[in-house]
Amino acid sequence: MYNFELVKPSSVADAVSALQGEDAQALGGGQTLLPTMKARLAQMETLVSLSHIDEIKGVCTDDQGRLCVGGGTTHAAAAEALSGYPALASLAARIGDPAVRARGTIGGSLANDDPSACWPAGALGSGATIVAVGSGGSREIAADDFFQGMFTTALDEGEIITEVKFPVPEKAAYEKFLQPASRFPLVAAFVAKFSDGVRVAITGASQDGVFRWTEAEQALSSNFSADAVTGLAAPDGSGMISDLHGSGDYRAHLVRVMTARAVTAAS
Repeated sequence: MYNFELVKPSSVADAVSALQGEDAQALGGGQTLLPTMKARLAQMETLVSLSHIDEIKGVCTDDQGRLCVGGGTTHAAAAEALSGYPALASLAARIGDPAVRARGTIGGSLANDDPSACWPAGALGSGATIVAVGSGGSREIAADDFFQGMFTTALDEGEIITEVKFPVPEKAAYEKFLQPASRFPLVAAFVAKFSDGVRVAITGASQDGVFRWTEAEQALSSNFSADAVTGLAAPDGSGMISDLHGSGDYRAHLVRVMTARAVTAAS
């Protein structure tokens, strides 16, 4: 690992100010960034730790009935606090292993946007709103606009995620086909049924990262049952990740299988 300076602000304002420095990078739980730096695949002059900012931790409910999760909330804390949204609590409780869940944060996961991460599927499948704060102030970004490709989001330079607002659906479930070595999903599906329709978000499958499976959403909005999905053609495998764990066609098949399982679990 290369030498770097570690800054530990205690407020969002101080963190944003520190991130305006040259070659500064926000550090959440460090579950991706630190291993990358240890392998010398990345080098930053300054790391701005967000772990000491209490105002971006915890879960509450806003005046619209949305569950609001602070960006600095760990996976383990979210799993315990999200009893009002069991599908999200289940998602958080199955991320990585206990050590990862104790350190990793929802804000860090969303900002990193790993193509196989769990939280992006929960946010996109829920139609969540991501609150980001930077030098220009605070803004809200719809999940549909936030994820822009593998490791790419709508965050501007120096912005940090302070909160994620989740509408609570009528029914929801998250099902993932676990890759046992990494504990990332080989493919996972988050399905949420709202009064105005169904949202289906897929992670672990596409080279472009998390995506909505619109054909399944249309079918499930008319008939919320696993049969509505199993009768669909699997997504085109040409845009799927293909590696030693599974081909693109195999992952395309798993998209359909895991979506059907999520519908059954939600029902």
